[in-house]
Amino acid sequence: MGGPFTREMLPLAVPSGLAVRQTRTEDGFRDDPVAVRQLEIIGRLLREADGAVTATDTSREGQLVARNLYDYLGFKGKTERLWLSSLTDDAIREAFLDLRPDSLYEGLYLAGRARREADRIIGYNASLALGMAAKRKNHSLGRVQTPVLALISRRYLENRDFNAVPYYRLELSVLKDGKELVFTCPEKYMQQQEAVAARNRIAASHVATVIQAERKETVEEPPLLYDLASLQKEANLRMGLTAGQTASVLQRLYEGGYISYPRTSCRHIREDMLERMPTLLSLLKDDPCFARHAEALEGRKLSTRTADDGKVTGHHAIIITESIPGKLPLDEQNLYRMVAGRMLEAFSDDCTGEEADVCIECGGTLFESGYRRTVHAGWKSVYSETGKEEDTVFPSWEQDEVLPVTDISVRSGETSPKPLFTEASLLSEMERCGLGTSSTRAGVIELLIARRYVKRQGCGLLPTPKGLEVYEAVRDKLIAAPEMTARWEKDLQKIERGELDADVFIQKVEEYARQIVEELSEVRFEHPEPSRHRCPKCGMETLTLHRKVARCGDPDCAFLLFRTFNARELTDEEMLCLLEGKKTDFLPFVSRKGRPYEASLKMDENYRIEMTFRDTPVERQPLPASDPSVMQAADIPVETPCPGQLP
Repeated sequence: MGGPFTREMLPLAVPSGLAVRQTRTEDGFRDDPVAVRQLEIIGRLLREADGAVTATDTSREGQLVARNLYDYLGFKGKTERLWLSSLTDDAIREAFLDLRPDSLYEGLYLAGRARREADRIIGYNASLALGMAAKRKNHSLGRVQTPVLALISRRYLENRDFNAVPYYRLELSVLKDGKELVFTCPEKYMQQQEAVAARNRIAASHVATVIQAERKETVEEPPLLYDLASLQKEANLRMGLTAGQTASVLQRLYEGGYISYPRTSCRHIREDMLERMPTLLSLLKDDPCFARHAEALEGRKLSTRTADDGKVTGHHAIIITESIPGKLPLDEQNLYRMVAGRMLEAFSDDCTGEEADVCIECGGTLFESGYRRTVHAGWKSVYSETGKEEDTVFPSWEQDEVLPVTDISVRSGETSPKPLFTEASLLSEMERCGLGTSSTRAGVIELLIARRYVKRQGCGLLPTPKGLEVYEAVRDKLIAAPEMTARWEKDLQKIERGELDADVFIQKVEEYARQIVEELSEVRFEHPEPSRHRCPKCGMETLTLHRKVARCGDPDCAFLLFRTFNARELTDEEMLCLLEGKKTDFLPFVSRKGRPYEASLKMDENYRIEMTFRDTPVERQPLPASDPSVMQAADIPVETPCPGQLP
């Protein structure tokens, strides 16, 4: 299609044909020669074959890749499916003995194709519509990425604009069996004088009466095995790994034959797999971290909670295999042990305990306290140092028992906002909202970061100014609503099961695209379009002057020039002078010792700043990273603890 796109051309009918991967060259885009050669080899082999075995990833995307390859090369022979859950030699041999007709997985292919077409239809049309409204070409919207950006931005703004409200609570100390015990009043007082008045009123009573005392046994079942999502969340909390890093490490472990298929959304195993578990668990007796617990499980009846045929569709939960790894890189070792440790937990006994909830009354006000202790650690002993149970003895409470009061005090606190999203909490929220799948959520987060919509700061995820601009434009639009995307994920699952026609799904997507285009065409950006300048690195008119930096808008270039140099903030005119390769006038500076001096600035061929002092030769100086003012101007993120309220 020649010429620029116009609003009247939207929504575009996105072509669904297949083409060879292309690469950018000096003469434009060309077919990738490596891909062309690969296709030639595969095509020749298929022409010589009577049939083919599909051994791609056992997922929607894997089935789609294989089918696209057959269709592009025109292969019409018999195809069978190799369905693998691990890459051990035994598992591969067993799978080859159980090849299945490829037609049984038509639903996977149709769901994969429908997902791809939906993403392209929404992504292309929404991005073009917003770009036209914003008069910019670097805005990108997507079926999943935009609702996720909305989640991150909304939480950030709520956190930033939150006003903490102080509150006050009463604490009562009583004497029981020679020990001082503390009870808390559940009521919050929003005014300090109210809390003090209540304290003074209650202080007249020197005894408290037991109103209610409930004591009961507790049972905590073993946790389920890991699927990809739960392992990504826990690896982020324990090790600080991003979801993408966890997926990559797990893939290496899978390819090494040490764990089962990792991109699963199932946390159960088939019931017939219980017979293999004692053998797998016994392999951990040689691991110093798990030897004690692995030996304790020998000969014992294993928990069956995680074995359920009805909940295993496609791939079972992540487990270790018979292949024992040798020395592994640290991340691989840690994740392997997380998988192994979770298996020990999942097949161990329940954790049992006792708890007591006590309510007492003093001066007409109720106070509460609770007590917990472990009787049998069970699965919780896997990661404990000794595995011993607590020897805590609960106080014995009697109804209407009178206890002497030793103290009553006022404790202050303040309300707090929901914390900023970490990668772990965002994955949980995406799962709750039905955004993406276990295998795609990490990619969505990384895409938002690559688009410069989101950045990592400490262990938190924050929107960038660009991300906030896009969010403000689409916050009340259909494209930002997670409900529609969640319904589509359910529809894709129905396509997999043969319960929904893929063409009907695409028709709904196309109608949805028309609604999105109508909405986005009415978007009006509050900020005027910034002036664009020629980038000294790539030569394109893609450079923008911002408050702290001059930045090229081409992500492949990523040229950056800070405004602050030697503690002096440069004006727009001075920045443009540097960017054009010219010398500035002599500018006033102050040395770190407080001495004034003047120097002219010029950017050299390596984009570093040269200083020419009055009546002195040229001196080349890099940006002084130790200068606090420069660090501030560079807007370098500071590593912070896990985020709470923003300053």
